[in-house]
Amino acid sequence: MSAAIGYAFAAGDFGTEGRQLLAMPWGIVSLVDLYVGFSLFSLWIFYREPNKLSAIVWVALLLVLGFFIGSLYVLLALVQSKGDWTRFWHGRST
Repeated sequence: MSAAIGYAFAAGDFGTEGRQLLAMPWGIVSLVDLYVGFSLFSLWIFYREPNKLSAIVWVALLLVLGFFIGSLYVLLALVQSKGDWTRFWHGRST
């Protein structure tokens, strides 16, 4: 994700292309969907992580590397929960 973002900034024109994207209804829908997903997933991370510095790092990685990090976070949460769904959703605070 970082490489793709870096490529887009190096090869593209964010101002021009961003305006084109925002001029299209589906461009707006896609961005709203993306940022709502990031926001809700980030809130869940902050909710379930007892260490807020750890939560900040996870969210920063999510924003830079995309939902690959979200998938990794879910995998680790599943492993740590050992089949306990309450612990999966609520983290170590349960």
